[in-house]
Amino acid sequence: MRTVRFPLIQTKEFIMANPHFQNQIQWAGNTVATKSKKNMPMFMPYPSDQTHYGYFNDFMVYTAGDWTITTTEDGTGSATEAITSGAGGQFLITNAAGDNDADFFNLKGESFLIDGTKRAFFSARWKVSDATQSDIVMGLQITDTTPLAASDGINFRKDDGDALLDFVVEKDSTETLTAGVATLADNTFITTSFFIDPNAALVYYSINNAEPVGVVNTNLPDNEELTVSFGIQNGAAAAKTMTIDYVTAIVER
Repeated sequence: MRTVRFPLIQTKEFIMANPHFQNQIQWAGNTVATKSKKNMPMFMPYPSDQTHYGYFNDFMVYTAGDWTITTTEDGTGSATEAITSGAGGQFLITNAAGDNDADFFNLKGESFLIDGTKRAFFSARWKVSDATQSDIVMGLQITDTTPLAASDGINFRKDDGDALLDFVVEKDSTETLTAGVATLADNTFITTSFFIDPNAALVYYSINNAEPVGVVNTNLPDNEELTVSFGIQNGAAAAKTMTIDYVTAIVER
């Protein structure tokens, strides 16, 4: 784990692949070649520590003490959490083998205030062993021992029984849900991102760095500090796994 340290540059702008992004990116005085929206990452943070705060982890190492971990182990075996082999670092979560056994993670310290007045960004690349028989959450939430039912957060969530990933914006247990934003596949990485644009009063989500889709920011959890949250619950009596390549969250000061 490491805290994001941004390169010192002159611009404070977020560069993202929606109607606001600029074709020419300036980073430390160097111009990156022009790219199309379609091929451009949804968001590229080029701010300084003075203008933004954030968290980034590409899981070269894992420290259990950094996380509030909620584990259910009613079946055979025990849940495990460990770094696994993979380019750039990967984190492997393996559940015990009972139906509804689970392993969920909240980064300690609720640090991210998403109040609609500041731009904010979240992105993670991850995969699961069983795209259908599993419940999943990935995003920002309050710390909660039942992350699948947390009252406040902005996240990608999937219910047991299908492979459809939903995008959820929730405040005080009232949610705005966009259903079926992606279809998961077994053991196949997906990149899930969202961006809050206060100027447009929208929350944008993007799948695999595709063109972002705007959702009206109704039920934005603007009165709670949130934290990085993710995990998986078995949808059948067999151990399921979740592998995370990286996770990042950035908010304007």
